Amino acid sequence: MTILAQEQAAAPDGTVRKLTYVKAFNEGLAQAMREDENVFVAGEDVAGYGGVFRMFDNLLDEFGPRRMIDTPISEAALVGLGVGAAARGLRPVVDLMFMDFIGVCLDQIVNQAAKMKYMFGGAVSVPLTITTASGAGLGAAAQHSQSLEAWLAHVPGLKVVMPCDAYTAKGLTVSAIRDDNPVVVMLNKVLLGSTGHVPEEIYGIPLGRAHTAREGCDVTVIALGRMVGEALAAADELAAEGVEIEVIDPRTVQPLDTETMFASVRRTNRALVVHEAVTFGGLGAEIAAQIQDAAFDHLDAPVLRIGAPFSPVPFSPVLEKAYVPDRARIVQGCRRLLERA
Repeated sequence: MTILAQEQAAAPDGTVRKLTYVKAFNEGLAQAMREDENVFVAGEDVAGYGGVFRMFDNLLDEFGPRRMIDTPISEAALVGLGVGAAARGLRPVVDLMFMDFIGVCLDQIVNQAAKMKYMFGGAVSVPLTITTASGAGLGAAAQHSQSLEAWLAHVPGLKVVMPCDAYTAKGLTVSAIRDDNPVVVMLNKVLLGSTGHVPEEIYGIPLGRAHTAREGCDVTVIALGRMVGEALAAADELAAEGVEIEVIDPRTVQPLDTETMFASVRRTNRALVVHEAVTFGGLGAEIAAQIQDAAFDHLDAPVLRIGAPFSPVPFSPVLEKAYVPDRARIVQGCRRLLERA
């Protein structure tokens, strides 16, 4: 077993610079704004208050009200502003606060931002970044806790990224802002306070390229967003039993780097996909179908999916904990795959 940490290497003097997930996002955004004066931020309470999760702290002081814009409570107007500004050559970053609010502005995202470049024959680009907080685990109940990446990844013209730690929160944000297409950055609420190594310089992580977070030879676990950490914890537990699982972090779920997944499954001969979104109709189904199309002859067991039950996210902390997949369910899934081989 080898944990692949080339990107997380210490500085030349041996020190490791650590930031929280939310501060890493904030730093990447600030550096992108310094890099390109066409980048501006708009959203509810992003300027004066710094955002409901403090994602935009101190940016108003540096960039002023022309580039840090508080908007009315109207997600449709906010995304419409972003689409129009992007089409005219700016690089807006619009914040939707909670992912659930995407339902209020789906027309602007799905029918305008995603389609405009195609509808105008490539003559218009829409370099729009939409940031939003997703996921359960904070007792925010059914209307503020969803993971809706499958909705967005289904729409041609959109890109969707899911940072799993502080390093990817910064790097994927920078790449999203630099991209000439609309990109949704799904920041996980539970991870906001988690810490990790983050280089001080500006850097981007290529969109559409998966990362092997841990090498193994027995089972491939493809984990989305917050589930990467749960999968790595499961790997530690299983390693004590002599089972080595390989953990793949797609990083970008649209476009999806299937080749890295296929190569891993051809080595391990077993695959498990885990996400905290509802299992039915989730990206796990798409990934499982593609693996079985491309690597069926290498499988020693059917591809297994782990996700949330088909229910709104519960408010009760006890029920919410049972609702979200975790390390224990991943461990059980890997054991099931090994038993069926």
